[in-house]
Amino acid sequence: MNQSDMLFLVLILIGISSLALLAVQLLRRPKRDDRGEWYEGPWDDDDKPRR
Repeated sequence: MNQSDMLFLVLILIGISSLALLAVQLLRRPKRDDRGEWYEGPWDDDDKPRR
C-alpha cells in the first residue's frame, strides 16, 4: 500500500464519518422541554407587560 492509497482511504473515512454525523444530527428528534430554544434566554422575559 503506497502513500496515495493511504490518503485515499483516510479521505474516504473522513467523508463517511461526516455523513454519519450529519445523518445523526438530522434524524435526532429535538428535546421537548419548557425552556424553549437555545437562543431564547432569560432576556426574553423582559418584554412581558408589567402589572
